[in-house]
Amino acid sequence: MYTKEFEIRWSDIDANRHLANTAYVNFMSHTRMSFLMENGFGQKELARQNSGPVVFYEHIYYYKEVFAGMPVKVSLQLKGVSEDGMYFEFAHEFYDHKGRNFASCEMMGAWIDLKERKLTALPEELFEHLKDLQHTEDFKVLTKENTRKFGKKPKDIDPSKL
Repeated sequence: MYTKEFEIRWSDIDANRHLANTAYVNFMSHTRMSFLMENGFGQKELARQNSGPVVFYEHIYYYKEVFAGMPVKVSLQLKGVSEDGMYFEFAHEFYDHKGRNFASCEMMGAWIDLKERKLTALPEELFEHLKDLQHTEDFKVLTKENTRKFGKKPKDIDPSKL
C-alpha cells in the first residue's frame, strides 16, 4: 500500500482546533501526486503527453477528530479504472501514529487533453504504472456510467436572479 506521512501544522487546524477539512483534501492530493510523480507522471511527462488529471469528486468520511502534535499517514489504493485508463477512482485512508483509522475518502477523476479540453485515454506507458498501484478489495473496471452514479447534473439559473 502506498502511504505518505504528514506533520499537522498550525495552518492545518481549524477553529475547533482539529484537522481542518481543507487539510484532508491537501494531504490526499499530495499523496496522489507523490505516487504519480514517483511512477512517471512528472510535470515534464504530463506536458509531453499534453494531459493532466481532473477531479470529479471527493467524498470524505470522518470517524474521529485528530489534533496537532502527532504525525498522520495517508494511504492510496486504486479502487477502479476504466479499460483505457481515462477514468480512475482512488481510495484514501487516514491513520494516526497508533494506526487508528480516523477518516476515509473515495475520489474519482479522469485525464484531460489540455489542448482539446476533452477527456482522454491514458497513454499505455503511463497506464501500466497506474495499474501497478495496490487495488482495493472492491476494485472494479469503470465505465462512463460509473462517473454519473450520483445523478448530479448542472442546473443553470437566470443571471438576473444572482
